[in-house]
Amino acid sequence: MTASKEERLQELRAAIAACRICRDDPARGLAHRLPHEPRPVAVLSGSARILIAGQAPGLKVHETGLPFNDASGDRLRGWLAVDRTTFYDPHNFAIVPMGFCFPGYDSHGSDLPPRAECAPLWRRRVMEAMPQIELVLAVGHYAQRWHLGPDCPKSMTEAVGNWQRFAQRNSGISVLPLPHPSWRNTGWLRRNPWFEADLLPFLRERVRALLA
Repeated sequence: MTASKEERLQELRAAIAACRICRDDPARGLAHRLPHEPRPVAVLSGSARILIAGQAPGLKVHETGLPFNDASGDRLRGWLAVDRTTFYDPHNFAIVPMGFCFPGYDSHGSDLPPRAECAPLWRRRVMEAMPQIELVLAVGHYAQRWHLGPDCPKSMTEAVGNWQRFAQRNSGISVLPLPHPSWRNTGWLRRNPWFEADLLPFLRERVRALLA
């Protein structure tokens, strides 16, 4: 008997939850293994039409197992104009970062990039398992490079600045590039007022339409 879509999703969820590749078989050798126990965080959905493609969980998300459960998530929900109940309903949003596990900190106390092992192993399988997705919110340049592919500009600012080109394509899944909602990007938001004036109204309208 052929497995149903939800059964296939449940198998994929279980496989992701059990993944320990960044600890046991890291891409750059054991000296670069994840220094703590992996805790993959991803919300797959068989019905959501919007995918939030982030970078990797931060420490608070790692500790709670809830994606965007931090100040960045509060800002993102403000951009989307949705409350926590709507945001965390898997019928509304799939939330799948480029790296499923908290990557740790660099020497300056900033989050490290998403682990190199994760996207090559899982990303295509995740996208194939959710063919109903109509809009990808590519949060940060790691997500933008994967979801925009060869069309992705070299910088996050250029990618987000060309949002209309990607979000209003005539074929394929629409991709809307967004800056990361971290407090570290507050200065960027001030220097680029067009983001709030032009992109956010479009984003909110698309979200309302796809949630309807």
